[in-house]
Amino acid sequence: MDLTTTPVTADLLRGALEIQDTEHGPRPSRLPARALAQAPDPLLADLAAQTSGVRLALRTRATVVELDALPTKRSYVGAPPRPAGVYDLLVDGRLTARGHVDGGDTLVIDMAAGSVEHRPGPVGTVRFTGLPEGDKDVEIWLPHNEATVPVALRTDAPVAPAPERARPVWLHHGSSISHGSDAAGPTSTWPAVAAALAGAALVNVGLGGNAVVDPFTARALRDTAADAISIKLGINVVNQDAMRRRAFGPAVHGFLDTLREGHPDTPLLVVSPIHCAIHEEVPGPTGMDRSALAEGRMGYLAEGDPADRAAGRLALTDIREELARIVRERSGEDPHLYYLDGLELYGEADAGELPLPDDLHPDTAGHRRIGERFAELVFAAGGPWEKVAEPCTSTGLG
Repeated sequence: MDLTTTPVTADLLRGALEIQDTEHGPRPSRLPARALAQAPDPLLADLAAQTSGVRLALRTRATVVELDALPTKRSYVGAPPRPAGVYDLLVDGRLTARGHVDGGDTLVIDMAAGSVEHRPGPVGTVRFTGLPEGDKDVEIWLPHNEATVPVALRTDAPVAPAPERARPVWLHHGSSISHGSDAAGPTSTWPAVAAALAGAALVNVGLGGNAVVDPFTARALRDTAADAISIKLGINVVNQDAMRRRAFGPAVHGFLDTLREGHPDTPLLVVSPIHCAIHEEVPGPTGMDRSALAEGRMGYLAEGDPADRAAGRLALTDIREELARIVRERSGEDPHLYYLDGLELYGEADAGELPLPDDLHPDTAGHRRIGERFAELVFAAGGPWEKVAEPCTSTGLG
């Protein structure tokens, strides 16, 4: 079949805060370079380049679409192999097919030694066939858990950037659970599920292990156009034992102050952690469950001492109390600030029905439940965002 090659350019991409040029093509990033330069975590740039919520948006008559891409996969020494990243194809908003790309670079991470080895690999291809005839909107959602450089498209008809639709832009920040953790694919993460149900254009700044109230993240969100903003904070603060109660409250206030510099009246939702039994009453840090690794599976456990909560170390119960208090105190002067208890999205009863497979992250069924609950509690009638209207025209490229 005679296919036409189209290099991937920034105008075909949605859902990134910044686009960085590379020798292979545009590298979407969910944090700007200025923010990454202020972070001590050597893996944060890779996390920001993991394309959760980032998609190619096309208008085309093509029935065959191929995408060349260079993924960066992660391999953890001593841990089970990670599944290949998934590419979701949507036609006029409906999930039509899934595929993956072989090859790509690999980061080999030895957590015990604290080392990271980069192994280069080749560009690979994902191919979709049998698309319906006629003009249509086609989206290719890039893997939520792999850094990805989309290189080129090959199609049997011309492609153009999809026109901007009148949808509210929802900007979200959170932990690995928001990033996508163990969801089956990029449209199966709970923010993607909620956005689809609500008809919102998602910009997902979920950063695995890095929702720790960083000022540079607040500034990145401040400078990104949005119709509604949510921040889901707490689990990573506990995971890393990053703050005591004395530091956490003022840090959250500062984060919200920064957001309000750029979004003084935008609906802003603070979301506390979902239920996580190992940390409800036990502070961090979070450790790897070596017995689970010996069985060939991932697992986590709490390594803190509950008695240390009296000295200000934080468990999830403490996080929820602090976040609820902060929103309650600020809402008198900020009528567009709201609070959502994460237990309403996934509580103890949900954990009994849909347990966290590794005791920390939901699976695909858990993501769907959280996404459906979020859409119902936040976007639907009676929710704090039911009147989100007059969508902005930003593509989320910053």
